[in-house]
Amino acid sequence: MGPAIAGVSEVARRRLPPAQRRRQIVEAARTRIAAQGVARASLRDIAAAAGVSMGTVSYHFAGVDEILSAVVITEAREFYAAAVATADAEDDPWQALAALIDPMFDDSPAVLSHWRIWTHYWAAVARRPGIAGAHDSRIRHWEECCARVLARGVASGAFRTVDPAAAALKLAAYSDGLGAQWAQGVTSLTPVRARTWMHEFARALLAA
Repeated sequence: MGPAIAGVSEVARRRLPPAQRRRQIVEAARTRIAAQGVARASLRDIAAAAGVSMGTVSYHFAGVDEILSAVVITEAREFYAAAVATADAEDDPWQALAALIDPMFDDSPAVLSHWRIWTHYWAAVARRPGIAGAHDSRIRHWEECCARVLARGVASGAFRTVDPAAAALKLAAYSDGLGAQWAQGVTSLTPVRARTWMHEFARALLAA
């Protein structure tokens, strides 16, 4: 066997099932996008970060937009999975809402990377609206769970009477705004302040 190709890891050179190879590329793209944004994440850059050839990336994805869609679908599902499970299992509506809000704003690098990815994604969607059309419903796990929590809270009398879907969208939009500001480095917006403001907004919106 000849010498290993420079820059290509042993894991990357092994023959992987298609799902694992796609996952490898998506994870590399996530890291690249969080650090540098979509505009600077070319197929070549993503291939290099994943340790695979350009041809391998092109085989699995039609272009950067498709990779970005895969990144945000995966991010939405995995980042919110634990919070959604906790909120759905919590009987107290206020505690369930807190379970959804609090993990979105802590000082861990993973959370900051999450908001950077969302910021880059929405900026890309503003330039090319077609990116979001096919999978919009697949990235709204938090909002959909929030609507379920609000419906339970309204039914039990813990929350005032609101349209659960509309109120969940308001909360999601507010959290996106806070996350975008934090990701952009607004120094006065700390994770603690963001959580506090989210809870204040939720109580102003929902308190009976």
